[in-house]
Amino acid sequence: MEAPVNHSRSSRTADRPRVVVTGMGATTPLGGSVAQTWGAIRSGESGVTKLETDGPPLPVRLAGLLREDPTVPLARCLYPEPHEQARMARRLPALLDRSQQVALLAAHEALTDADLLTSSLPSRVTEVDPERLAVALGSGVGGANSLIQAHDTLHERGWTRVPPWAVTRLMPGGPAAAVSIEFGAQAGVHAPSSACASGAEALWLGRMLIQTGRADVVIAGGADASISPVSIAGFAVIRSLSRCDDPERAARPFDRDRDGFVMGEGAGVLVLERQEHAQARGAKIHAHLVGAEVSADANDWKLPDTERQVRTLQAAIADAELTPYDIDHVSAHATGTLAGDAAEARAISRALGPACPTVTAIKGHTSHMIGAAGAVEAIVAIRTIQTGVVPAVRNLEQLDADIEDLDVVRSAHREQRGIRAALSSSFGFGGVNAVLVLTA
Repeated sequence: MEAPVNHSRSSRTADRPRVVVTGMGATTPLGGSVAQTWGAIRSGESGVTKLETDGPPLPVRLAGLLREDPTVPLARCLYPEPHEQARMARRLPALLDRSQQVALLAAHEALTDADLLTSSLPSRVTEVDPERLAVALGSGVGGANSLIQAHDTLHERGWTRVPPWAVTRLMPGGPAAAVSIEFGAQAGVHAPSSACASGAEALWLGRMLIQTGRADVVIAGGADASISPVSIAGFAVIRSLSRCDDPERAARPFDRDRDGFVMGEGAGVLVLERQEHAQARGAKIHAHLVGAEVSADANDWKLPDTERQVRTLQAAIADAELTPYDIDHVSAHATGTLAGDAAEARAISRALGPACPTVTAIKGHTSHMIGAAGAVEAIVAIRTIQTGVVPAVRNLEQLDADIEDLDVVRSAHREQRGIRAALSSSFGFGGVNAVLVLTA
């Protein structure tokens, strides 16, 4: 284990407000809620399915698709009357990109869980000054599919037929803006777009907004829904996607025979709150976000930098004023790529060394939800702390030799009571690194 990096800012944590998680929401290929997603992980399920749509020839026809069209449950969440729900369910695909729809679904669940929404529809946020309520919601790709659709319409039918919502649907900041508009967050709307680290970076940013006094509550997380022939071809041509045609076995984090990730869609949202604000309103507290760090490799678009990952892990632990021996569990990014999983395993081993916490990775269950991944994985890390159950890595049949130094949970879930602190790491294309530290 290497000596932790000494960051002077960690000495100032006593002067900063503590940040807690009071609400969680998720819509994933495993289910339309946190409970369904966690239950499916506990049951060992996979959200990967075969793509049955017509289209150009592709080397990969697997993806992690939502189990239910998001327009139907979203209309039920947002509109009071059955006739209005039916009408809006038909209109929502034209008004909102799919990434915006899943962001709203997850945000609605998270705010409901935090007991911050009125019971009557349309729901409104209560007990928070709108000027103290912010949004930090990342997306790796945003409305890329809406851009493709608008492009096709332009060439096939002319510019006058391009829909008036084309621009707002394709905006990378669209999911964050949709949440801000729907729930009246006026303290700022922030939309990190840092590839696969977008959701985790949004949580880092949300914590910063609270600690610098700019907000009391932040709706934070990530959303992406950009599965298309273009996105699949783009990832396939750089050999990032698994070529396995078996949906049950394609996503294999840390496995010796892994050959890439499976692309997915979804959203994860957490309500971050200043601890004093949460206590004053009697809110339940799921977890504390005690540390966070982001950094950049500034080196390569695709290849990870183990040294920068080590320093980011160490800095997050230092920011939490903990030591490696205080970390009992790691929720790894581990997408299933050869280089990525090996680099991350080396980084965890070097940063934590003989502390040897349990390690898991959930993308064998969920697929890789790009900008939503870090937020959903933070939620799963919190459920791991709460329940003392560490999910097994799905499809891990033979551990890669480069990863044997880690205590990776395989074959069966492990009971681990009394988890004090957990790390949740995210690493994205463009050399983006984001690490969160969560405690009970």
